[in-house]
Amino acid sequence: MTSLRRLRAASQLLDGARDRDTRATVSHLLAVQAQDLRAARLALRARGAAAAAADVDAALGDRSLVVGWLMRGTLHLVAREDYAWLHALTAPLGTATSRRRLGELGVRFEDAVPVVLRALGEEGPLPRAALAERVTAAGIPAEGQIMPHVLALAAAKGHVVLGPVNDGGQCFALTRDWLGPTPATERGASLAELARRYLRGHGPATAADLAAWSGLPLRDARAGLAAIARELVQDGELADFAGRREPPRRPPPRLLPALDPYLLGWRDRSFAVPPEHARRVHPGGGILRATAVTGGRVIGTWSRRRGEVAVEPFEPLAARVAAALRREAGDVARFEGPAVH
Repeated sequence: MTSLRRLRAASQLLDGARDRDTRATVSHLLAVQAQDLRAARLALRARGAAAAAADVDAALGDRSLVVGWLMRGTLHLVAREDYAWLHALTAPLGTATSRRRLGELGVRFEDAVPVVLRALGEEGPLPRAALAERVTAAGIPAEGQIMPHVLALAAAKGHVVLGPVNDGGQCFALTRDWLGPTPATERGASLAELARRYLRGHGPATAADLAAWSGLPLRDARAGLAAIARELVQDGELADFAGRREPPRRPPPRLLPALDPYLLGWRDRSFAVPPEHARRVHPGGGILRATAVTGGRVIGTWSRRRGEVAVEPFEPLAARVAAALRREAGDVARFEGPAVH
């Protein structure tokens, strides 16, 4: 288990290196869960890929990064060049739920989406609240969960993405205006690329891990891995790239955000989370708490309240680890600044 933790932590770039390129790091990980943009920023901080939260916002503003509804029907931060083929593979997965919910709320997507697209075409990127105002002005209800479902469907159909950050909030943009033409992709080639890129940031892993992370059927995960089989070595069900070696050093202590890729990338996270503490990390529902990690093993949780970072270890910490986590806490506060969005 120690070897597996170290290999996966290395794949996840949790080796303590600094000054990594922001876009290249996202590309290496392929996708960073981003329904909480603050957490996505902190995930890149933990990998030495952003000196400040503003660095991630700048990459969103210059269009090198973009956020869209992708794997498992949730928001993910990806490199611009990866958006189109990932969207083609995974975006339709969550559409049925949104359509059903809109029907229950008494709104037709076909009535609301033209208002949204017209506003974005005429005014450029806008936050959700402004789009809700335009929909309401057109005589269509927009309260509660209506706009999230309208926008999720619009994204699934390829109409909109989440782009620049203005006044702390992310704005929606027309995909064609923000990213330009999106090339067509061949499904078999995309499945092979998905498998290759997933293993780059998550290996060693299994087909079931890839299916769980992507939301695609197991048969698709197996097809993708089969397409790149000559590049891989197998250890039972675990696959990884040939020639990859166990990292020589123990991964250093890190503070990872809620929903970090290190805890979302596999079907079973017990390699990193001690079973007796699993409920403290994942209490249920969609909650996956911010964690303190050393050697690739989760040793506690943390939170930031009124500007102060508080670590809650599962057990008393060694002096060296406690000191490293205090430095990490200071870096989190410096990275985000006084205001936490």
